[in-house]
Amino acid sequence: GVGGVVGAKIYYAILHGDWRLLLERSGLVWYGGFVLGTAAVVWTMRRRRLPPWPTLDALAPALALGYGVGRIGCFLVGDDYGVPTGLPWGISFANGLPPTTAFYLRREFGYELPASVPDDTLLRVHPTQLYETAIALAIWLVGVRLLRRGLPPGRTALAVFALLALERFGVEFLRVKDDRLLAGLTLAQAISLVILVAVAVLWRTVGAAGPPAPKAAEARR
Repeated sequence: GVGGVVGAKIYYAILHGDWRLLLERSGLVWYGGFVLGTAAVVWTMRRRRLPPWPTLDALAPALALGYGVGRIGCFLVGDDYGVPTGLPWGISFANGLPPTTAFYLRREFGYELPASVPDDTLLRVHPTQLYETAIALAIWLVGVRLLRRGLPPGRTALAVFALLALERFGVEFLRVKDDRLLAGLTLAQAISLVILVAVAVLWRTVGAAGPPAPKAAEARR
């Protein structure tokens, strides 16, 4: 929704230290959208007096699906790609944002390449956008399956959040990034770790909060 888009733009502006980027059409960051979007959903639930955890359970699989579809857009635009690779499925983005030339990889991301590689060399990179699409679709299927099992309220949502955090944490190792922090971890990986810790803390509390949710088949009766 609107909260997700606004959050994604704010995160992008903060990441680049330039608030003027809020007015540009491009520049959306997933975790910014996730945080503010989740806050907007929680506010809406409280306003409409919807049960928090069952509502999040119903929405979580769709979140994974939307993330996967969104990454297809990143692939088509040619941004959020990975580091150079010699694997057969490596892809070059001649018109990417930015293009995957040695010049831009060095200048925009500080990626180290041998000095013998000319700046105008177009390099093939990991299509991490497609990796994320495939994994996100798998998480969506897992979320739908968990939802139908009738787990205690909140368990499905927490499982999906944890899987998405693990997915992002892992794929970031293949991304070409310029925001690597302590121990070479990116800001997105740091946020992923925070989410995983939060899920671990909430898991037992949520599991003991109430009876299992009705299974999908039972709910239709």
